[in-house]
Amino acid sequence: MYNETIRAEKEVVLCEDGTNTLFSKEFDEPYHSTKDGALHESLEKHVKPALALTKNKIQLTILDICFGLGYNTFSTLYYIKKYKLTTKVHILSPEFDEELVRSLNTFDYPSEFENIKHIIKAISQDLYYEDEQFRIEILLGDARKSIPQIKEKIDIVYQDAFSPAHNPLLWTTEYFKDVRAICKEDAILTTYSTAAAIRLGLYENGFYIFVHRAEMMRYSTVASLKMREGLEYIDMELKKERNPTARSMRDKDYNE
Repeated sequence: MYNETIRAEKEVVLCEDGTNTLFSKEFDEPYHSTKDGALHESLEKHVKPALALTKNKIQLTILDICFGLGYNTFSTLYYIKKYKLTTKVHILSPEFDEELVRSLNTFDYPSEFENIKHIIKAISQDLYYEDEQFRIEILLGDARKSIPQIKEKIDIVYQDAFSPAHNPLLWTTEYFKDVRAICKEDAILTTYSTAAAIRLGLYENGFYIFVHRAEMMRYSTVASLKMREGLEYIDMELKKERNPTARSMRDKDYNE
């Protein structure tokens, strides 16, 4: 069971796919879409498209923004193990809520995570896990401070922070500039956000923008630093012409 501090700040919520997430009273929103479902959303909006677009790589470095309940990270490991992929994966994940991460060993995860329980326990105890295939590091603190300090070049970004309305500084053009600076030239980014302001922020930092569609899932966004064939491309210049008042989010509008 969660300790009393976690219980006071967050409430367990059942999603439509049968998995559990939390509702954050601090950010006034759930960690996952309760309609799409915690596990289903992680797999369909992040893991599957990301791994499909990087399937020729034998080693991946993933930036998981932000760790939270760890669904994106744990779903990545689950998917790789399920399909017996040999890809080696290093995941770096900023997270400001240490107490939440420390509590994850007691969270009621879906049965799909049964064979990675030892990894979840290690993360909750040590904020770190490593074996011959997987390496996971939790970067405690402000993501805006930890991201520029990352030395590894990133293949995949799971952009899954709380919404722009409630956590704007992890969605600005300047933020995406910091992310872009540590990405490989063929990096991809997945996000649930389809807002014009977010897509513009990515586009202004050199990303091509694509629509991602999945079964029983609302559409989302895939951004790539190189053009990708077979994806539903969005012409952002045309979007700007049609909506000349559209603007990306900027740090100066949210810094006090």
